[in-house]
Amino acid sequence: MASDDRCDSLFVCTLCGDCCKGFGGTYLSETDIVAIANHIGISPERVRAECTASSGQHRVIAQQQNGYCVFWDRVCTIHPVKPRMCRRWPFIPGVLVDVANWHAMAASCPGMQTEISDGRIIECVRRAMEKESSGDGTAS
Repeated sequence: MASDDRCDSLFVCTLCGDCCKGFGGTYLSETDIVAIANHIGISPERVRAECTASSGQHRVIAQQQNGYCVFWDRVCTIHPVKPRMCRRWPFIPGVLVDVANWHAMAASCPGMQTEISDGRIIECVRRAMEKESSGDGTAS
């Protein structure tokens, strides 16, 4: 599939870290925990104990006192192995449920374009999610 400049420019990360602040409930799979542990050079058990919190029966990334993800230090310190929810941002299923979610997220994310039709936003989000699911790449 050829690149689509209109979708490619829908989101351009500015590395501001705003998406890394606030409790977003970023779920971690066991694969994520192991990858993070290997990346930062500690055991998966230590990652679970020091870097995650419980959310029901799932583990989520813990927050620092300042509200940022524990892996945020002016940049994402686990960027090469960041969890699926982080890789997907802002191309998430909630936008397909209600495009108003895109506009709400864009209010705090300077990299998200809103000067485009809602139909085009939905089309681009759907396309990015399909591309991720097919193994052709990730949304970001």
